[in-house]
Order: sequence, then structure tokens, then C-alpha cells
Amino acid sequence: MSPTPQERRAARHEPGAPPAKTRRGPSGGGKKPITVEAIVETAFGIVAAEGYEALTMRRLATALETGPASLYAHVVNKEDLDELLIGRLCASITLPAPSPSRWREQIIGVCDGLREQYLRYPGISRAAFAAAPSNLDTLRVSEGMLAILLAGGVPPQRAAWAIDALTLYVNAHCLEVALAARRGDADQWVIGRDEMLRRFAALPEAFPNTRAYAGELTGGSPGDRFAFTIGLMLDGLVRSAAG
Repeated sequence: MSPTPQERRAARHEPGAPPAKTRRGPSGGGKKPITVEAIVETAFGIVAAEGYEALTMRRLATALETGPASLYAHVVNKEDLDELLIGRLCASITLPAPSPSRWREQIIGVCDGLREQYLRYPGISRAAFAAAPSNLDTLRVSEGMLAILLAGGVPPQRAAWAIDALTLYVNAHCLEVALAARRGDADQWVIGRDEMLRRFAALPEAFPNTRAYAGELTGGSPGDRFAFTIGLMLDGLVRSAAG
């Protein structure tokens, strides 16, 4: 009996699992075989060119010049594909050997690495919000982050929740950047900083702080704000651990 789609998915998460068998599309031997690798690489190409929202199983099948049924021989569904994509990006993250004296710098480096990977593919961090924590490449990153935090003296429960908070923020930040870029390209309602400053300056007296600190409210690049927030979260983690 052939394995079920769920069994195929589970097998991919086993260490040392053999590569999935290839299957050709409906046209037979004239086209490149359909493999998990081909599916993942083609999916990344679609996201890089058109954004994550453009990635559907039908769109992917069209790009591979096959039918959706051929894809389901290798991936269970869109969620399974999302997990493969996020796992592939996580596999590119370098994890340092945990250092008690450099744990803060190391965690920031991992978060920066995730941000860099996600920003290569507009909107793909949306897939990370629901990605099941069973992919070995994804688990490798959380395992590495946990080891770093524990080496820094963070208690296990706080370390576990800190990983959740940090990765949620990285995902949300990257999604916001992608959505802002997309909207800025297509929506004339998006305004620049100079216009925002002008509007803040024109606010009534009921908004004294917004008027007074308009520069601070609108200042900084996305990268600046990202670094600030990660640092703020780690500062709070240190204080809470010491309390």
C-alpha cells in the first residue's frame, strides 16, 4: 500500500530520510521530473518575483508545467509547502557555539539572520506564523536559540517564552516591511515622511506630544527600529531574570 500524504510528510522529518521519489508531470518524460526540491525552488522563485500572496498550489503547478495532482505526490497541502519553505530558510541560519559572555550578541545575530532570509522573499514570513514546529531545520534554529539563552543564564521557562516572542516579532517585522513595500509600489495613498511631518505639525492642540515629537515618531529606518526592539526585548529579559 502506498504511503498516505501525511506519512510522506512525517517521513521527511526523520533524520537521514531518503529523498522522495520523482514523478513526471502529465506530459510524461519530456519535462523535468517533479521533486520536492523542484517544488521548493520554484516556489521561492514565485515569491521573490511576485510576493508570497501569489504563491498558490495552482500557480506553482503552472510554473512547473504540470497539474496540481503531481504536486500532491510530494507535498500534502499548502501548509506543508509553507513548512518546507521556512525550513529551507532556517537551514541557512548560522548558529554559533553558545557563549555565556556573548549570548546577547549571539541572539541578535540569529534574529538578524532570520530577518535577512525573510526579507529576500517578500511576505514569506507570513508562512512562519503557522509553520508546525516539526521541521528539523526550523527546530535546529529554536534549539540553537534555546542553547544560547540558557548559556546566558536565562531560566528555562523564560528562555522558552523569549524564543516565542523574538520569533513572533521577527516574523511580524518582516511581514510589515513586505506589506509596506507592496503598498508603496501600488497605492497612491501611501505618504512619505515629509508629508507625515507636515500632517503632524498641523494637528490640533489635543495632540501636543505628537506635534512636539513628530521627528522621533517618524524617525529611523526599519532596520533601526528592528535593532531597537530586539535590544529592548533582551534588556527586559535580563531584568526579569534577575528579579
